[in-house]
Amino acid sequence: MIAPVIIESLDQEGRGVAHVDGKAIFIEGALPGELVTYSPYRKKQNFELAQVAQILKPAFGRVVPRCEYFGTCGGCSMQHLDARAQVAAKQRVLEDNLKHIGKVEPELILPAIYGAAWGYRYRARLSVRYVAKKDAVLVGFHEKRSSFIADMQTCEIMPARMSALVMPLRKLIDALSIRQRLPQIEVSLGEDVDVLVLRILEPLNTQDEAMLKVFADQHRIQFFLQPGGPKTAYRFYPQDAPELNYTLPEFDILMPFHPTEFTQVNPSMNRVLVRRALNLLDPRPGERIADLFCGLGNFTLPIARCGAHVVGYEGSAALVRRAEENADRNRLASRTQFTETNLFEVDEAWLQEQGHFDKMLIDPPREGAIAVATSLGKAKTLPRRIVYVSCNPATLARDAAVLVHRNGYSLRAAGVVNMFPHTTHVESIALFERAND
Repeated sequence: MIAPVIIESLDQEGRGVAHVDGKAIFIEGALPGELVTYSPYRKKQNFELAQVAQILKPAFGRVVPRCEYFGTCGGCSMQHLDARAQVAAKQRVLEDNLKHIGKVEPELILPAIYGAAWGYRYRARLSVRYVAKKDAVLVGFHEKRSSFIADMQTCEIMPARMSALVMPLRKLIDALSIRQRLPQIEVSLGEDVDVLVLRILEPLNTQDEAMLKVFADQHRIQFFLQPGGPKTAYRFYPQDAPELNYTLPEFDILMPFHPTEFTQVNPSMNRVLVRRALNLLDPRPGERIADLFCGLGNFTLPIARCGAHVVGYEGSAALVRRAEENADRNRLASRTQFTETNLFEVDEAWLQEQGHFDKMLIDPPREGAIAVATSLGKAKTLPRRIVYVSCNPATLARDAAVLVHRNGYSLRAAGVVNMFPHTTHVESIALFERAND
């Protein structure tokens, strides 16, 4: 019989960490300070993966999960921990990565940015599968550690109007002729329209099309159909629906986007993130600022609205075109310039060709921006201030090491943004300045 253990901390996957005879045990569902028993499901020489079996002494921060599918559905992993304690845990993950990977510590820990803990997810990719044993179609997220789809009827992290569509969608797809050839639904909820993109591996027949139209009218949504990759998605019905967009009211910006283009899943937190980024960057009229990994202009256009001239760099040609359209739409074309660039392959020669930038904003994907950080070390003139928005604390820490130890920057401040409540995803923001400024 396995003896109870005391949980020492949380790892980056939200699992409780304990040690038995020097061996690390990572226990799903356990929280720091708790006395638990556990059931291993994978044993290695130096560690074990397990799930909690019994909680003998609960942690003060433990709460009852709001979602009845928590523990089965893989969409969330931390609903059993108080929302503010979740953020504190993420802050520790950020600080630990900066300290141990980057060998740096911020001079100031920024107050964590909080938002609504429920109904926040306006973007989602739902899997679809017809299950013969159940004689039913399932629509939802995958189960934990499984390719199976959770048999869910609602979703607490999506807005109520989308959560209410899970069962109607299951019934609709079950009635389609291609129910076994429709593996995915991409959800994009906007200010004026809600879009569902159906990934179809075979064409719809006339009856299928009619059912989709009735469903769209009844539930006030718009369907796109996607027969191939993301670029093949096209408007199906209704054709005259409002355009999909989100807004940044503080900067008087309307941001149209295509439902398969990347945007933040949490629009209310994105507004707060943009505000903090610009407060740290402090763009001024007449400054020349670089926005790296600019996407459709989420930071570029607010920076330009402050009077600076902004050059946006992005690897996707489609997003570059979208950013240019959005700049024109918001009457900011004269202050912006967008360039298609693979920022994972840039070097010091490329950076020199771009000319001097007073400041820089970097918002890379999970891979980080190591090529950019390395190139900066060999530039003749460096931006005096860099704001780095990160979705991966490990790559932020790695890049911070280069910026600080090789390039002469100081890490002035860093903090987390709780963009994804109830998950282990850590979004953060950091401010770097030249040490002699």
